[in-house]
Amino acid sequence: MKIGIGNDHAAVDMKNEISEYLKEKGYEVVNYGTDSNESCDYPVYGEKVGEAVAHGDVDLGILICGTGVGISLAANKVEGIRAVVCSEPYTAKLSRQHNNTNILAFGARVIGIETAKMIVDEWLNAEFMGGKHERRVNMLMDIEKRKIHGDK
Repeated sequence: MKIGIGNDHAAVDMKNEISEYLKEKGYEVVNYGTDSNESCDYPVYGEKVGEAVAHGDVDLGILICGTGVGISLAANKVEGIRAVVCSEPYTAKLSRQHNNTNILAFGARVIGIETAKMIVDEWLNAEFMGGKHERRVNMLMDIEKRKIHGDK
């Protein structure tokens, strides 16, 4: 599985640690983030990973900024993206099982590296349950299509 990872200046160290952690587990990791601690704009990296996931260049995405919020908002502006911000593993797991999230985000200023690893593990190991959840995810996608294409 190929995972795209993106970050801003607040999360360079955490991005590098999570990338190595994923590689040790056998995942292919594509870096879409900055490698500089110089201040930069998180929307750039959220959009890059969102586009990579939406176009199938990578299977899933992970985004990290100070809180995870801004970078996930940018990714969620890309059609087909369902990015979730998580600060604990349970929500990460359920977001995949119930919402079929395709991008995980968290904050380098909010959680430590060990918590980040637990969140990543739960998210990657969970599988979409389908059923009533599929109907709801389809409803989300229908909202998105109506808003993007101007339908009512």
